Amino acid sequence: MIVSIKVRYAESHSIQSLQMVVTAPQKEVRSPTLPYGEQRVVFHHLSWDDYLAMLAAIGDNRSARLIYDKGKLEITMPLQAHEFAGEMIARFVWIVIEELGLDMTSMGSTTLNYPQLEKGAEPDKGFYIQNHNLVAGKTVDLAEDPPPDLVVEIDITHTDIDKPALYAAMGIKEFWRFDGERLRIYLLVDGAYKEDTISPTFPQISTEQLYQFLLACKESEMKASRNLRKQIREML
Repeated sequence: MIVSIKVRYAESHSIQSLQMVVTAPQKEVRSPTLPYGEQRVVFHHLSWDDYLAMLAAIGDNRSARLIYDKGKLEITMPLQAHEFAGEMIARFVWIVIEELGLDMTSMGSTTLNYPQLEKGAEPDKGFYIQNHNLVAGKTVDLAEDPPPDLVVEIDITHTDIDKPALYAAMGIKEFWRFDGERLRIYLLVDGAYKEDTISPTFPQISTEQLYQFLLACKESEMKASRNLRKQIREML
């Protein structure tokens, strides 16, 4: 269907009307144990300026996240299962980094825009780890600074965006994707992702430890965090 949306450009205060093709949500066959994690709306045939207008129109005070890839815009509204997984994986990363004596700069869902690629994203979580020293204490400028070292996306339901291709084009060295049951680790090799079972950032840590942590967090987040710290200290 065709939807006409009016957006306001903050800098000019002018109103422009955008016609967009909206893909109606499709029913998915889900595992009986796998909850719905998000709602999505997809727009097609948008220019880069249209995408920037949408960002300006909806502002920063929102839970919805936008991803744009050469004419296609997907707006994701995270639900509880999505938000829980994202927050607990971020906590897992935080604890592991702290216990390993590393450092990081958290980017959260900061917008990653690359106009030269006509690609933009607001991942669930982003981290500078190896390049922490290059961005610590400053406002990141992606025209000059490197991209985040690690990006995490939660995709419990179907997404129309090819996220591995998107983040590979942005130069994200390590991409984690969690579907509510399984974590996939993608590593950038010669401009494309190869899937691996071990994160080179945390080679001492297994995906099984993450699964156990997420499961334990459903019962008690604090107890799960304390147990994870204990496991890592014993392991080291």
